[in-house]
Amino acid sequence: MSGNRLEFENPIEDAITKLRFSPESNNLLVSSWDSHLRLYDVDKSSLLVALYSPAALLDCCFQNESTSFTSASDGLIRRYNLKTGTVDTIGRHDDIATSVVSSYEKGEVISTGLDEKIKIWDTRRGESLLFSIDGGGTQVRCITVSGNNLLVCVDASMRLYDLRNLDQPFQSYASQVEVPIRCVTSLPHSKGYAVGSVDGQVALDIPDTACSSEIKYSFRCHPKSRNGRVNGVCINAIEFSPCGSGTFVTGDNEGYVISWNAKSRKRLSELPRYSNSIASLAFNHTGELLAVASSHTYQEANEKEEPPEVFIHRF
Repeated sequence: MSGNRLEFENPIEDAITKLRFSPESNNLLVSSWDSHLRLYDVDKSSLLVALYSPAALLDCCFQNESTSFTSASDGLIRRYNLKTGTVDTIGRHDDIATSVVSSYEKGEVISTGLDEKIKIWDTRRGESLLFSIDGGGTQVRCITVSGNNLLVCVDASMRLYDLRNLDQPFQSYASQVEVPIRCVTSLPHSKGYAVGSVDGQVALDIPDTACSSEIKYSFRCHPKSRNGRVNGVCINAIEFSPCGSGTFVTGDNEGYVISWNAKSRKRLSELPRYSNSIASLAFNHTGELLAVASSHTYQEANEKEEPPEVFIHRF
């Protein structure tokens, strides 16, 4: 995989929290602790827009080519018109808003926060709040949406909600990892998912409709040997390629990015180690480009705090 650094016209001054490619183009959305949401044209390596918010941005997502959302440290969920530069608030949490995702099928935005709430916002009808789910006294670590399925990770367990029928109880799953889940992603065009843990484990659950079976397993993909012992490194990001090849990539807290084949469980390639942690990963809509955020994540006291950077690799 060849790669190059994305040159910044407006340098990012604090940690990157999320990278998201547009669902239709090679425009890349970047949220960060410096309170800016930036949109880049990757093909031209140019900054299209940088929009300021009065709080640190912890997550971001696209709704479409011109609209995006963020979750922030002040609890607010904001909507951005990327063409006009206007920003408005669609709702808030009672504590830090940690995650935000968009359901393209239903036109809804789902957010989580340290208030232990999962909130669903109806952006098509203009209603501020469609549904609020109690997290059960625990903080949600990460969420992902695939079609009408909302997967919520709480510590080392998972909850599956049907966005078409939220009045019904969620389905609870025991994770294949026994330690807290750090990140989760959905398999494109499928009900499958993969999670990464704080100790270097990856667990996959992928329905195989052709064989009427499932690919379900877990393995340690980022073990590091120290003093003769295997020491797991936190996986901060995991992403599937959208091209249907079954390839996924993982990024850890020590700066390693590794690509894998989901069916064979084999390592395909490993990028040269980055100087910072891997804070986020993102594939473009064709699976030809992989964006890598090399940035501190505020997880460890001895973590390097070098300037955050974004690298683009041709896959």
